[in-house]
Amino acid sequence: MAAPSGENTAAAAPEEGLHAGLRARHLIMMSLGSAIGAGLFVGSGKGIAAAGPAVLIAYAVAGLVVIAVMRMLGEMVAADPNPGAFSYYAGRALGPGAGFAVGWLWWVQLCLVVAAEAVAAAAILNGLLPGGPPVWVWALVFMVALTGLNLAGVRGFGEFEFWFSLIKVVFVGLFLVVGVGFLLGWTSAPSPGLGNLTDFAPHGISGVVAALLVVAFAFGGIEIVAVAAAETQDPERTVGRAIRATVWRILLFYVGSVAVILLALPWHDPAVAEKPFVAVLDAAGLPAVGTTLGAVIVIALLSSLNANLYGSSRMLYSLAERGMAPAAVGRANSAGVPVLAVLASSAIGFLAVPATYIWGSEVLDRLLAVVGSTLIVTWLATIASQIVLRRRAERDGTRLPLKMWAYPYLSWAVLVVLLGIVVLAVLNDDVRDQVLSTAVVVLVLWGIGTLHARRSSPDGAGVGSIGRR
Repeated sequence: MAAPSGENTAAAAPEEGLHAGLRARHLIMMSLGSAIGAGLFVGSGKGIAAAGPAVLIAYAVAGLVVIAVMRMLGEMVAADPNPGAFSYYAGRALGPGAGFAVGWLWWVQLCLVVAAEAVAAAAILNGLLPGGPPVWVWALVFMVALTGLNLAGVRGFGEFEFWFSLIKVVFVGLFLVVGVGFLLGWTSAPSPGLGNLTDFAPHGISGVVAALLVVAFAFGGIEIVAVAAAETQDPERTVGRAIRATVWRILLFYVGSVAVILLALPWHDPAVAEKPFVAVLDAAGLPAVGTTLGAVIVIALLSSLNANLYGSSRMLYSLAERGMAPAAVGRANSAGVPVLAVLASSAIGFLAVPATYIWGSEVLDRLLAVVGSTLIVTWLATIASQIVLRRRAERDGTRLPLKMWAYPYLSWAVLVVLLGIVVLAVLNDDVRDQVLSTAVVVLVLWGIGTLHARRSSPDGAGVGSIGRR
């Protein structure tokens, strides 16, 4: 699965390219904290509103799929780290059109997530400080500060993510402890028992399907570990440790947190849709703790914003290296920072500032709605790439430092489950247009990428097919 010796990967850390400035502890803690952001703290409430308590099914299904997909991605990353990650592997496995489509779609998706994180963090901070600046001002401050941090170098980014991810992980653990204590009657407020689970699936299967795309967004971010591996010391060993440390803990954090929310409050309580974590702490008779932890949620969102800005800039850098984006964004300065790629990746976040000023909270809702289906495309591409590249590696006798469980059976099973989710989504009136529009965008990008590769390569193979066997 390794690229041929002529391939230019960021793992080689060329003198004027990206630098291997991240350490093992950075990547491992980033892998634990990268998916804990707006998707959990804000998106969980919207998922509950869509499906009621049955949203637990959506979280369990999506969580198991993500665990398998991350293991597949880890197999490819450990063998051949590249900042283009799944886009790079899709190009090798499925052709340049696939690499182009997956890379550009994920880049746009992450730019939207950056904007969503900035707006969500600003809205929560505005609620904590009602007499302070309006939401759009806070969003602008956050975008300026974190864009500056990403321009400062990968080592500073890694330290920021290590400590802020640690805060997020500790917070979720504390929330689980407090929530369980409330349910067991250990707090000042009376325990609700199991009374809030009486109407398990108020919207039926259609509600679960609608929630799946929101839930998919919630798990988004964990794949940034694959991108960051290219700037990590000893990626072959570190990626395996990060993947193993992540997958089951993420499922516990998500399913456990949502279960506590559903048990603590009625699913249709407006507070659950707006601020589920703080609402639970208020219900437990700990409003002061809820306010304090509201500030921690802001930190968590800013951490995710920072990681997503990093990931989107590296994807754009990799696309440029493979001839799929303007060459200017594929250049790094002496500190190993792709400056133009960082600035381009922050643009949508900055545009969200005036949009929030004009349209208010509707901006966040729109951003959350768009992203879920694009993440499913990334997962599908990762699964297909792993199946193809694993078969080539076994045929050629290539050593794989990390292997997918029960290959090929589990890989194919996860692919079938994910395709089943897509079919259900197409049959669902609430999300059909979103899924079909995403499919159209993917096909258009695939066609553009294929045509571009044919025009840029004399033999028609295309830049994106480098390393294919």
